[in-house]
Amino acid sequence: MSADKGTGLGCDVAPPAVTSEGADSTRPNSDDVMHLLIWFLFIVFTPALGLAQSFSLEQVMAAPFPGPMVTAPNGSRVAWVLNAEGARNIWVAEGPEFQARRLTAFSGDDGQEVGSLVFTPDGSQLVFVRGGAPNRQGEIPNPALLPDPQERAVWVIPFEGGESRRLVSGAGPVMSPTGESIAYVRSRAVWTARLDGTGDPERQFTVRSGASALRWSPDASRIAFVSNRGDHAFLGVFAMDARTITYIDPSIDRDAFPVWSPDGSRIAYVRIPRRSGGLPFAPVREAPPWSIRVADVASASSIEIWRADLGVGSAFHGVVADNPLLWGAGDRIVFPWERDGWTHLYSVAASGGRAELLTPGAFEVEDVVMTPDRGSIVFSSNQDDIDRRHLWRVGVRSGPPIALTSGSGIEWSPRVAGNGEAIAFLASSATVPAHARVMKVDAGGRSEALAPQTMPSDFPSDLLVEPEQVIFSGADGMRIHAQLFVPSDLQEGERRPAAIFFHGGSRRQMLLGFHYRGYYHNAYAMNQYLVSMGYIVLAVNYRSGVGYGMEFREA
Repeated sequence: MSADKGTGLGCDVAPPAVTSEGADSTRPNSDDVMHLLIWFLFIVFTPALGLAQSFSLEQVMAAPFPGPMVTAPNGSRVAWVLNAEGARNIWVAEGPEFQARRLTAFSGDDGQEVGSLVFTPDGSQLVFVRGGAPNRQGEIPNPALLPDPQERAVWVIPFEGGESRRLVSGAGPVMSPTGESIAYVRSRAVWTARLDGTGDPERQFTVRSGASALRWSPDASRIAFVSNRGDHAFLGVFAMDARTITYIDPSIDRDAFPVWSPDGSRIAYVRIPRRSGGLPFAPVREAPPWSIRVADVASASSIEIWRADLGVGSAFHGVVADNPLLWGAGDRIVFPWERDGWTHLYSVAASGGRAELLTPGAFEVEDVVMTPDRGSIVFSSNQDDIDRRHLWRVGVRSGPPIALTSGSGIEWSPRVAGNGEAIAFLASSATVPAHARVMKVDAGGRSEALAPQTMPSDFPSDLLVEPEQVIFSGADGMRIHAQLFVPSDLQEGERRPAAIFFHGGSRRQMLLGFHYRGYYHNAYAMNQYLVSMGYIVLAVNYRSGVGYGMEFREA
């Protein structure tokens, strides 16, 4: 992906070689401490440099940051959240022109998150949540010190525009397949509410420790859920008409990630064996092997269709997805597995059998989504470009993956339009901040920015530098990746003050461009600002980070 310096967003994505087919928390953490350390270096060294910056910190931090995209189940409508200087709003676009427009009209930096976007089945409305998660005392964030109590609530707005309408207090809305109502969680109970606002919200059921991972059955007659009991978890099914709860093959292990079969008669899920807790970030290379089970809903019984091998890959490690289990065409279950020390996608028959590797190679699969026809998976990974992310496509039955994007850009969070004619995603590069894009499937791999008008006119893309990939060996020989930022006016042999940046996390990976997470997007901008002040900056991806395989992450 090459950046057009004139617009800051004019990017082309290389054509694929076609042969066949998370908002960051704002609570203080180690990242904030590291940010203060960087500022300390800035304060100490800048007076000695006698250099004037070519752009201000405000300029390089002013680019709006986009949240994950969603697409309508039908047609070519897309939506995403854009945080512009603290004002969070929903933006939408519709094919074939994909002219983006702001849908909501929230103003000011009041600290209230906007997220959990979901379309109605016909694409006519968008449901979303406004308000941050409560703290341990049950208090909703209010950083702007507004005099009125703040809340976390579910809202709805027509796609064509109009006033946002508060629906209910709660979070985690899950759209009914009929589009008439949502299920959501409030005070550890599962509730439903009609989208048209008629009638009162109804409390459907309450279970010990609350319910999560709500999943409507295809005919909207049942809701599958997970009941987390601390050291184990049950998979439950609530029948709407009978108002009964059935637990599927309960055990002392942890059941998670339910997904319905297309006909609604079965549920696939992951079973992770119980084990005693360990210290945070302690190495976990092996565990009692996890498995995939398929349950018959009518009998509440299940069978094991696949189990991880002993050794590498026996501990479950997921991907970024609405659900790490995907029920594909041909009755195939697609799932992630670290069998060879890298997070890859595999496919197995829902009746059981041998798992087929879909994404072979020394790279990590990250964002995963299934196409509307259930025949393919679109995902982001660092295949052939370990310090960036690109988009790929693979069939649910066999690989290898086909590249959808390539080059010097970074692409993530793919979403396939309901009609399958376009892929919406987020992208950045070394000099272009994160922004929304769309690629028409029949456009030969070319993509276009969805809302270029949102980029500040004085954003200094043409003054930023492209970091270099640096790889060096640790004391024990482990290969460590880093990004080296060098001032453009540095002369050979010249000495400059330097800053070494260690990201927080530690399950993170800084990339050769603007990051896909909000805090690290700002951290990358800060590194660019230090370079503009004359610093050399080395951003180190130290061991226990992601992107370089299990052995590196669990080192």
